[in-house]
Amino acid sequence: MPFIIAYLAMVVFVNLGFSYLPTLSTPLGPIPAMAFFVGLVFVLRDYAQRAAGHHVLWAILVACGISWVLGDPVVVYASVASFAVSEMLDYAIFTITKKPFHQRVAISSLIAVPVDSALFLTLIGYASWGSIIAMSLSKFAASAVLYVVYEGRKRNGLTVAR
Repeated sequence: MPFIIAYLAMVVFVNLGFSYLPTLSTPLGPIPAMAFFVGLVFVLRDYAQRAAGHHVLWAILVACGISWVLGDPVVVYASVASFAVSEMLDYAIFTITKKPFHQRVAISSLIAVPVDSALFLTLIGYASWGSIIAMSLSKFAASAVLYVVYEGRKRNGLTVAR
C-alpha cells in the first residue's frame, strides 16, 4: 500500500508542477521546470504494480481525478492521454517480461518513457528535442538509481526484489 500511495501522490505532484511551475530557458530551448523531476513516476508505478498487481490502474484513475480538480485542465488532459498510452505500454511490458524486477523496470522505462515524454510535451505545447530529451533523461535517471541500488544490495548479499 505505501508504494500505491506514493505513486498516486507523485502523479498528482507532477501534474500540479506542470500546471503551476515556470518554464525554464535552457540551451536546449524552453523546458517546463517539472520535466527535470518526473523520473520517479515510472519507477513508483513498477513498485506499486509489484505490490498490487493490476489494481495499480485504480491508482492512476484516482490520481488523474485529483489532478483534474487541482491542476490546469490542459496539463491534466495531456497527462491523462500520455498516461493512458505510456502507462498501459509500461504495464504490458512490465507484466509480460519475465526477467528480474530491476531489469523489468529498465526495459519498460526504455520503451514507455520516450513515448510519454513526447506525447505529453506535444499536448501541452512544449515539445522540442531538448524538452523531450530532458524529460526522458530524468526518468531514465530514476531507473538507473534503482538499478544501482539493486546491484549494490545483491553484491552485499541482501534480499532483493524479484
